[in-house]
Amino acid sequence: MCRGLTEKQRFYSKWVKELRSSMATLLHKVDLEHHLVTSGWYMRDTKASSLNDVLRWKESFSHLLRSKEGRSTFHGFLQTEFSEENLEFWEACEDYKKTRWVKRLPSKAQGIFQEFLLIGSPKEVNIDHRARELIYQKMAVPCRNCFDAAQEQIRILMEKDSYPRFLKSPIYTKLLKQASQRTASFT
Repeated sequence: MCRGLTEKQRFYSKWVKELRSSMATLLHKVDLEHHLVTSGWYMRDTKASSLNDVLRWKESFSHLLRSKEGRSTFHGFLQTEFSEENLEFWEACEDYKKTRWVKRLPSKAQGIFQEFLLIGSPKEVNIDHRARELIYQKMAVPCRNCFDAAQEQIRILMEKDSYPRFLKSPIYTKLLKQASQRTASFT
């Protein structure tokens, strides 16, 4: 009987530790989002964004990704969700495709692989095993499109998962309100 009680105590002790950890993570997320919204940090690059720009981000995820200010704001939001590595990977792939000198491709490809695709890396992105295996094969002779499949998976993940929450977030709604007020003050 005493042994069963000890196992039960260990179970509850472990459960309480996990609960504390989850609560700490949640409180950190809420605190970070509150800090971003109240400080306006996420808008440092978006001061000049017009109401039309901010509204276009809501029209489509592609509009958001094409906008430097949109990506910066979205990155701030992703930090509150602890998933900023997705956008960072997408941007690294875009930069990789624009590499002018072919001789630089292998080192840049290796850097992207190590930072985002290596299992266990701190910024590991969530892609399926087929895409990871395909990239691993292409790493022998990297080409400009060797990350395309993984980049597209991450783009779809952000569009279906994070983007709808971003549009409902205090970060986006406050930015939209401020852009509307700036526009109203000019008329």
